[in-house]
Amino acid sequence: MPLKTYQEQELFFTPNFLEPASKAQSYAYRGELIIKEGDVADDSGRRKPPVSVLRDAILLSDDNKLSMMVGGLDDIADAEKLMQRYGSNIADGAPVILLAPNLACDCQSEIEGIRCELLRWDAMVWSQVSEEMRLEKSDFKGQSSAEKVETLYSEAVTYKPKNPFIPFNEVLATATESKRELHGAI
Repeated sequence: MPLKTYQEQELFFTPNFLEPASKAQSYAYRGELIIKEGDVADDSGRRKPPVSVLRDAILLSDDNKLSMMVGGLDDIADAEKLMQRYGSNIADGAPVILLAPNLACDCQSEIEGIRCELLRWDAMVWSQVSEEMRLEKSDFKGQSSAEKVETLYSEAVTYKPKNPFIPFNEVLATATESKRELHGAI
């Protein structure tokens, strides 16, 4: 149960939920997933905020592997660190969809042996990926939070991306300087 292990290791940052999914020993998670922890801040071991996270992460796991990983990265270069840390927990053929504002173009790539769909980050992760999967609000009506993640997963496993395959070193070489604009209270 990777998600329960991540919870025990305090790798979730600002979690929205971690709930059992419909299949036994499976869990759904939405929130942020720590890629690199912040430094230790004081003698009691408390940490500063994480250096990098998978933002708006949407994760689904069964009893021993991640079935799906979706989320946003501030910089596409963080994808390599993400896969180095969590790639061994991703099931073969699991949908991995990563969004980043500094991608030159939407593409498919392989990062640390994991096939990924890479999309320019234009909107909220949930909205953008749901739209990419051709899901509408009515597809999620009346579902629990975990069921919504499972609905997204059921579309993601059959999704056939039309974007070109680009080796990850080329993806990094063509990355732009774009940053995600954050909006807050005025």
